[in-house]
Amino acid sequence: MTVPQPQYDPNNPAPSEDPDVLRIGQVMTRMRLMTGRRLIGRLAIQNVAPDLELSHLDVLDAVRRAEAAGEATVGAIAATLRIDPSRASRVVAEMVARNVLRRKASQADARRIVLVMTPLGQRLLAQIQAQKRALIADIVADWPPEDVDAFATLFDRFIAGYERVFQSLDTQTPG
Repeated sequence: MTVPQPQYDPNNPAPSEDPDVLRIGQVMTRMRLMTGRRLIGRLAIQNVAPDLELSHLDVLDAVRRAEAAGEATVGAIAATLRIDPSRASRVVAEMVARNVLRRKASQADARRIVLVMTPLGQRLLAQIQAQKRALIADIVADWPPEDVDAFATLFDRFIAGYERVFQSLDTQTPG
């Protein structure tokens, strides 16, 4: 028997009194404050491409994710980053001008233009990922391996649930 899962209703958010849920919310706020400083991205830019901006890193990650799902287009980047397509187009144009991305014809439909990373873009993304892994490894260095495994599993499950809530809200939003 499947137990029905409670659904988040943005029009009627009933606050949970569960102390663990409250603690998770407090920890999420602390994490948002730490990640809001974008230290990893700033270090990567400083070390690899000082003339780039943090928004360029977001586009690189969106291109990486879009390529994994098929082809990266300006529209896919805009949707992934939840920004206006014209803003995505401007940032992409800046990245093409700086030799981080390049445009090419789609292999599936030659009328469509897709984006691919240049060697500089690949190097920048690799640097970001290496710094992120090093930071995480440092944080969990004194954890028992089973704790790292459990945290990775639970954190993935938590973020997947978070993504599901936002995807469902996107489909409910009139647009």
